[in-house]
Amino acid sequence: MARVAFLGLGVMGFPMAGHLAAAGHQVTVWNRTAAKAEAWAGKHTGRAAATAREAAEGAEFVMACVGNDDDLRQVCTAPEGAFAGMQAGAIFVDHTTVSAAVTRELSALAGERGLGFVDAPVSGGQAGAENGQLSVMCGGTPEGYARAEPVIAAYARICRLMGPSGAGQLTKMCNQIAIAGLVQGLSESLHFAEKAGLSISEVVEVISQGAAGSWQMQNRHKTMEENRFDFGFAVDWMRKDLGICLAAADENGASLPVTALVDQFYKDVQNMGGGRWDTSSLIARLRK
Repeated sequence: MARVAFLGLGVMGFPMAGHLAAAGHQVTVWNRTAAKAEAWAGKHTGRAAATAREAAEGAEFVMACVGNDDDLRQVCTAPEGAFAGMQAGAIFVDHTTVSAAVTRELSALAGERGLGFVDAPVSGGQAGAENGQLSVMCGGTPEGYARAEPVIAAYARICRLMGPSGAGQLTKMCNQIAIAGLVQGLSESLHFAEKAGLSISEVVEVISQGAAGSWQMQNRHKTMEENRFDFGFAVDWMRKDLGICLAAADENGASLPVTALVDQFYKDVQNMGGGRWDTSSLIARLRK
């Protein structure tokens, strides 16, 4: 069992840290809103720290799941940030979805301090975090990954090293690109069924057994039909992620026409007041 710090206790980080404690690790948590850290410590075996630096002191592994590039850079490099408290040989594991550029920047800074750094964004949403069934895609050195993987296993269904620093973030971009087009296609399919006077549940029962079937269809068709969009990953965060994808595509020459279009569709959803709706809310703009 390891001494672990977990930084960031949102809808993903709170249960992920809980799985670490349940697995027997010695866990210290930190959150910008201290009340969340105290609430976590009241529910799980572990303690809350006043700063990221304090949480990281003495930890063998420091996990983070925060908001964006700037949040991550602050959590790592501020005077009261994690790097200031970490001991040489400790490993920072970043579960935030951020750019590959900031990942490589922070990985280099960590190396200068004698620290390991693994970028390890996750897929599976809030339900995956709560059930300990996340897909974790990692970048870093084989040695760092080999040490971190048994700890990450507390909340992972699959965990894999995809390549050097930044490769985990690039793989997460592939994930978000695939989801964007898929959810738009599903939204149009269900919308068409409605306009054609068909039963959505009956349509899905049939087509989900063939080539059109997907996790999104199986798990979101009913809530999409009912205009309920309080399930998991928010539109605001998806637009942040798609912005990262499109910027990376500009750098590597990839053509992402559908992703760019769906990003604008999500902007429409934001303009409808749906920034905190989950990503399946694309169907809402078709019903306007």
